[in-house]
Amino acid sequence: MVAAHAQALKKPIRWFSMPQLFRYERQQRGRLREHFQLNMDIIGEAGPLADAELIAAAIDIMRAFGLGPKDVQARIADRRVLRALLLGRGVTEAQLGAAFGVIDKSERVPREALEDMLQKAGLEKAETRTVLDIAALRGLDAVTAALAKVKGGEEASAPLRTATEALTAMGLAEFIQIDLTIVRGLAYYTGIVFELFDTAKKLRAICGGGRYDDLLKALGGPDLPALGFGMGDVVLGELLKERSVAPKASTELGAFLVAVSGDDVATVLQLAHALRERGMAVEYGLRHAPVRKQLELAAARGAPRAVIIGPEERGAGVALVRDLHSGTEAKVPIDKLLNGFFD
Repeated sequence: MVAAHAQALKKPIRWFSMPQLFRYERQQRGRLREHFQLNMDIIGEAGPLADAELIAAAIDIMRAFGLGPKDVQARIADRRVLRALLLGRGVTEAQLGAAFGVIDKSERVPREALEDMLQKAGLEKAETRTVLDIAALRGLDAVTAALAKVKGGEEASAPLRTATEALTAMGLAEFIQIDLTIVRGLAYYTGIVFELFDTAKKLRAICGGGRYDDLLKALGGPDLPALGFGMGDVVLGELLKERSVAPKASTELGAFLVAVSGDDVATVLQLAHALRERGMAVEYGLRHAPVRKQLELAAARGAPRAVIIGPEERGAGVALVRDLHSGTEAKVPIDKLLNGFFD
């Protein structure tokens, strides 16, 4: 559907659906033959702020149900990081698939079986240990330190670091873990991947997804970067079995947030997340652009107002709120924006 209408759609395309899906396999806890699934995708944006936006959306769904970081965690990795680490430590291009598969299974399969799988794929004992050592890396600092020792490591780490910093700016640092065992089984993933789990690890993944920049082109469509996730109702239902809280959120866009300079992006991220916490639907540019371009996107989205933050506003703790219908504008304290100004 996106490929057929891509040229006419304003980028980035925020796409979601909630279909009823079916699978042909044995039923078990958390995996039924029939379920409903929320699919969320961002199409046409290659920058890591899009990855952070998507992961934040998944976390915020959990928060809307009343779940906190002690209940759920987003485990995040990047296939580009794994690729750089593996190739830099002696694994060949032909062996990457087997190495990815073993890393993906490393929490569920005994070490001896994993070593056997790698040796059958042609890896020597040294490379086998390397693969399992890489799978054990946890945390951005440990991953960055490992990448510093291989060719192309710094470049490979940049998107994951930027996405992590953006999630931290949104106030979601407690919800995320950098965990290289998250690979995702489908070969079309090309970059950051993530899965959401209950912290007790008693259930399957609540949702999972990542970046698939080459998929639309491979299917005969336009060459557009893309990323997305799917969240089924079965595992979520298991997790919420004893809860009855439903999220309260507006479906109508309330404001478009504009960052005047690159230094203002973090403040915009913080404000956007705070407004969303209060039930307001807001949007912002996933790649910094001139103010004029951001305002054009705000108008195209149908936003009734733009909330503009530049160095002067940021220093004064205010935002410039512009009515996009009448053109009137006023400087409003940030605290007031967060306490009923838009009601």
